[in-house]
Parts: sequence; structure tokens; C-alpha cells
Amino acid sequence: MIRPHHFRSNPETRGDNAFQRDSVGDVAATARAEFDTVVDTLRDYGVTVHDFDDTSTDTPDSVFPNNWFSTHAGGHVAVYPMYAANRRRERRWDVIDLLKTQYRVQDIIDYSGLEHDGLALEGTGAMVLDHIGRVAFVARSHRADPVLLERFCTNFNFEPIAFDAADAQGKPVYHTNVLMAVGTGAALVGLDMIGDPARRDMVKSRLAETGRDVITLSEQQINEFAGNALELEGRDGLIFALSARALAALDADQTARIEATARIMPLTIPTIETAGGSVRCMIAGLHLSRRT
Repeated sequence: MIRPHHFRSNPETRGDNAFQRDSVGDVAATARAEFDTVVDTLRDYGVTVHDFDDTSTDTPDSVFPNNWFSTHAGGHVAVYPMYAANRRRERRWDVIDLLKTQYRVQDIIDYSGLEHDGLALEGTGAMVLDHIGRVAFVARSHRADPVLLERFCTNFNFEPIAFDAADAQGKPVYHTNVLMAVGTGAALVGLDMIGDPARRDMVKSRLAETGRDVITLSEQQINEFAGNALELEGRDGLIFALSARALAALDADQTARIEATARIMPLTIPTIETAGGSVRCMIAGLHLSRRT
């Protein structure tokens, strides 16, 4: 996780991120306080957190590191090309060095040079990865190049399932991880925002075939970041982390179905959410084995 010191709504991403809101005043200190509370809460639940301070003044979205790298079982790491120019400066090789020092890293596949060819694949924002079914679910956008998606899936042994998803005004969903969250026992997904009925049924069936409870979210709930959640491993078992705003948007039945699979952890981050991302975006997950 990256502690923001110069947080603000990013003008370079405002055009295609319908979840983003303009910052009002100097919100950097408030965002940093929200971040610190999240880190403390995660650690209280027994989640291992490696936090880094962002010292750059020109990386307003640095609090969302899941877009520029991901880790994978077997010691594999991917580094991704970003769509917005100022987001490319978020890549931190000291983060990768920590991974190599404390975890078993076998190889690093760096796709970031493809930015110079106009290609982008924004990590686990553009892709929601089902590590059990080995499926990469992707809402098509210019942040998820199809050729690069195929290359990633070949390198990391995933099956790509791409689809078009849009809001009621026809605006494409900019990142798949605001549309769906895949846990071990439950998956949340805004199925009605997937336009093609056949692709909609495929997404649902592929999630259900691994035994998951597929919980359908409305567009209103998606707009409250209910789909931007992440399952984590804590001291006492699985945790389902999402924002307090997202939890408030869920009904009692949906909440109970999630709680049947994991303990819900609500996190209060209203300032950070103005940048167009929520809890899942703040966390780059660790799927590596620790060094002894």
C-alpha cells in the first residue's frame, strides 16, 4: 500500500472515470489520515501490510498501486503499462525490491515498455482475476488492450473472458474491479451492466461453477463502490474488505451471504473515493511465499 502525501483528483483520468469527483480544497492530509486508519485496521485484523510513503508531488493516484503491479503464486510478478502519463510515474522499484527480499520471487514480467506503443493493461483494476478458476474477467476499455490481455493470460495461465460493460448513460466501465469482486466463497458482480446476455450468463456461470455464491449488484450499488472489494486473509480467517459507503449500499440478504463466507471489514475512506477508486484499488495483493 502507498501512503499518499499529495492526493487529489487526477485531471488526466477524469475523462473516462465516471466514479471520479473533483477535489474541493486541499484534501491531501485528510486522505493520508484515512489511509493510516485503513492500515491500522488491517493490521488489527492480522493482515500483513507493507506500506510505503509516496514522496512525489506529481502522482495524485499513487494510493492505488494495484494498477501497476500484481503478484502470483509460484513467485511471479507482473508490472503493467498505464494509460495516463502521470500514473506511469507511480511505479516503484523499491517496492519490487522489498518483494524480492522478503518473498520468493522467481521472475518479473515487465509489460510497461508497451506504453510507448500506446498499449495499457492496468493490472488488477483492468482485470479481476479468479485464482481458483484461472479466469481473467475484463471489461473492455482503452485501459485493457486485448492483445496485451492475451499475452498476460498466456504468461500467467489465465483464460481471458472479456465483455462490454456500461452504465445507464452508455459510458463504459473504466476498470473491471469497480464492477465485480471475486472471493473464495462469494462473488459480487454488476451483471446487469454487462450488455450482451450471452456474456452476462457466461460470467455468472464461470463464477458459479467453482462453487461460489454469485451475488448480483445493482448499478446504484456499483456506483457506491460495492463491487470494489477484496478478500484478505487475517489472523482468524478470511476477511471481506470494502468501504463503509459500499457496505451501506448492500441489503441485509447480500450482507448475510457475504458473511457466510468471510468476516466483513468496513473501512471509511470518503476522501480517497473521490479519486474514483475504493478499498480494492488501494491494495496490491500478495500471493507470494515468504522467505524463511
